[in-house]
Amino acid sequence: MSVDTLKKPRLTTSAMIASIASEGQRTETAPFGQALIAAAKRDSRIVGMTADLSKYTDLHIFAREFPERYLQMGMAEQLLMAAAGGLAKEGLVPFATTYAVFATRRAYDFIHQVIAEEHLNVKICAALPGLTTGYGPSHQATDDLALMRAIPGLTVVDPCDALDTTQAVAAIAAHQGPVYMRLLRGKVPMVLDQYDYQFELGKAKLLRDGRDVLIVSSGIMTMRALEVAEAMADGSADVAVLHVPTIKPLDEATLIEQCRRSGRLVIVAENHSTVGGLSEAVALTLLRARVHPEFRQIALPDQFLDAGALPTLHDRYGISTAAMVARVQSWLG
Repeated sequence: MSVDTLKKPRLTTSAMIASIASEGQRTETAPFGQALIAAAKRDSRIVGMTADLSKYTDLHIFAREFPERYLQMGMAEQLLMAAAGGLAKEGLVPFATTYAVFATRRAYDFIHQVIAEEHLNVKICAALPGLTTGYGPSHQATDDLALMRAIPGLTVVDPCDALDTTQAVAAIAAHQGPVYMRLLRGKVPMVLDQYDYQFELGKAKLLRDGRDVLIVSSGIMTMRALEVAEAMADGSADVAVLHVPTIKPLDEATLIEQCRRSGRLVIVAENHSTVGGLSEAVALTLLRARVHPEFRQIALPDQFLDAGALPTLHDRYGISTAAMVARVQSWLG
């Protein structure tokens, strides 16, 4: 193999905010915005709100379609959440959008006290979850699931792709109560349509079966898990993938059923810190049920992450497909 073959393409600063789609992968543009328009056509109570980030949460296309039902709150996330709660009290169904770091860290008390405590019908849709931006700790929401899981009565959703996002928007619009949904924006990969997939709130889905390894995953890590399964299908390992789009409430029955099968290594893969996310929720569920498979975790480290190009960071922190394959192989020995 020549040196030229080994060279990787030079990455520019645009790679810090690049789409998570691989080169040549099928994508859909702005699935959240399109799905919200469709939901708003069915339900006149739906309004779209943002804190100066309409373009970057794909809410701008909703604003063009329904200018009278669009509210720009400015750079004021606490005001955004408080106003959303007030509108919900008046019978509307607010979809409040911003970046995940701003929704969870800057406005946490308002979500906790104004929205969740009164179980108001607000849908918080937060872009750039986990490590989906290279702009460093100020923008990397690696702790959002831990924070949102801790709020009583709050439903927490982490879609995988464009199809999942589209179907999840319809489901949470119909659901009565507060929801936090991780938001995939821009050109979002289309993956799950190949697996006869249908999003159901509170339900996990077995996308493919396998005898050697079970990867339990959510969000973009389900896409990665499916890529790992394909890469290892050459005889390295037979890998099953269980997609868990609803982090809370967790589908404990399906998890216990799948993890109870003997002889399989169980790996939880998540685009989140090792602390407080899906891995800990799954581990506690299995411990309570006295189910004890060989258990491993693929997640972001409990530290402030670097800034840089996303492909580089995903390799560095072990959530790229190649890094995951290497780790699974090492665990299988």
